[in-house]
Amino acid sequence: MDLFDHAMQSQMDQEAPLAARLRPRNFDEFIGQEHIVGAGRLLRRAIQADRLFSSIILTGPPGTGKTTLAQLIAQHTQAHFESISAVLAGVADLRRVIVEAQERRRLQRKRTILFIDEVHRWNKAQQDALLPHVESGMVTLIGATTENPYFDVIPALVSRSRVFELKPLTDEQLSTVLDRALTDPERGYGRLTVHLDDDARAHFLRLCGGDARNLLNALELAVETTQPTLAGEIHVTLAVAEESIQRRAVVYGKNGDPHYDTISAFIKSVRGSDPDAALYWLAKMLHAGEDPRFILRRLIILAGEDIGLAEPRGLLVAVAAAQAFEYIGFPEGVFPIVEATLFLATAPKSNSTTGYFEALKRIEQSGAGPIPLPLMDASRDAAGLGHGKGYQYPHSFSGHFIPQQYLPTEVLGTHFYQPSDQGEESAAAARVAAWRAAQAAALAGDPPPAPGEKDSDAHPAPDSPRSQ
Repeated sequence: MDLFDHAMQSQMDQEAPLAARLRPRNFDEFIGQEHIVGAGRLLRRAIQADRLFSSIILTGPPGTGKTTLAQLIAQHTQAHFESISAVLAGVADLRRVIVEAQERRRLQRKRTILFIDEVHRWNKAQQDALLPHVESGMVTLIGATTENPYFDVIPALVSRSRVFELKPLTDEQLSTVLDRALTDPERGYGRLTVHLDDDARAHFLRLCGGDARNLLNALELAVETTQPTLAGEIHVTLAVAEESIQRRAVVYGKNGDPHYDTISAFIKSVRGSDPDAALYWLAKMLHAGEDPRFILRRLIILAGEDIGLAEPRGLLVAVAAAQAFEYIGFPEGVFPIVEATLFLATAPKSNSTTGYFEALKRIEQSGAGPIPLPLMDASRDAAGLGHGKGYQYPHSFSGHFIPQQYLPTEVLGTHFYQPSDQGEESAAAARVAAWRAAQAAALAGDPPPAPGEKDSDAHPAPDSPRSQ
C-alpha cells in the first residue's frame, strides 16, 4: 500500500458509519452471545486456539454479531481467510476461491477458511457446487444467515456443519453498546458532549429490535443531525430519537405499569371475545417494540386456560403461530400473530382446565389418597401383592367404557372437571355426564354393564401392557 492508498484508507476509516467503527476488535469488546462465545465456551476456545477445523453456520437476526464473529475468527487464525457475499458472488467466484485454496494447500500447506455472508441467498445449485469442497476439507465453511438454516441451506451442508444460533441482544447489552458509542473518544462520540435523555434512550432500545447495528445507525443519525448548543452540547431528546428511528414513542415501558396494563388489556379482550379490542392492544404493543415472543407465549397460555376443550384447535393455532414467527420474523411474521389473536378471540370459551387447580388444592390440603388396587401396576407385583387385581379393560366393553373406581375412596364423588356447554366441549360434557351417572350407580352397588359384543380374543392378556 503506497502513501496515497494509506491516506485514502485512513480517511475511509474515519468516515465509516458508527456501527462499522465500533465493530468489536477482540472478544473483550464483543457484547452478547455468551452462550456460544463466553469465556470457556467451545467455539471461543476453538477460535482462540486456531483449532476451527469443522465448518460452522452462524444463524440469527441482523445486528447480533455474525459478521463480527467471522472477523474475529479471521484475526485469530493462521489459515487464509476468504470472505464473499452470496448476494454479490456466484459460482464463478466460488471456483476462483477453490482454485486458489487448492494451490495454497499444495504449495504452502495452508488451510482456507471461507466466510459466506447471507449463505441462504445462494440457490440449491450454488450450494451443491460448494458441498464437495466442504466434504473434502479443502475449505472450512463459515456461513452466516438471518434465516433458519434447516430450511434455507441444503441438508448436506447443514449436516456437515455445526450450527450456532445468535440471539437478539438484550436491553442491558444494547445499553452497553450505546454507552460505548457515547464514551469512546476514538471511534465513537467520546470527544463530543452528547446528552441522551432517558426517554430517548428507552425509545432507541425498544425499537431497535435487539439489533446493535440498527441502534448505532439511529444514534448516529440523531447525533450528526442535531445542532450543538452554544455550550457545545448535543442534546438528543425523545423527539430527536423518534425522528431518527422514524417511529413515534408510545407510553409503554417494558418493565413498568404500561407494559403490564397493556398485555392485561390484550388478554382480557381476547378472553372477552372482542376481536377489535384485541387487535387494537396488539397493535399498540408491537408498535411500541414489545417482544412478539412474549405476546405469543401469553396467547399459548390463554389457549389452554380460556379456550380449552371448547375449541381444541386454539392451542394448535397459537403454537403454530409461535413457530411460524420464528421461521419468518418481522415484518411478515405479524400475520400469524394476528391470525392466532383473531382465532382465539372469536373461538368459543372454556376454562375447564382450571379444574386441575382444584385437584391440586385438595392434595395440598388433605394429602394424596391411596391408589385403588385395580389401578396399580400389575407387571411387577400382581402375584405377590395382587396389584392390578380386578381391573377391567374399558375397550373390552360396549362403548369402550366400564364403571369402576379410579379415585381414592375419600375423594369419590368429587368432580374437579366442570365441562362447559361451549363449542366442541358441549359433546364432551354430555359424555362425561353419562359416564359419571353410570359410575355412581355402579359404585353404589348396581351391577355394571356386561362386556360388549366383542370376540374374547380381543381382550388383552392378563400380563398385556394395555391391561396394566
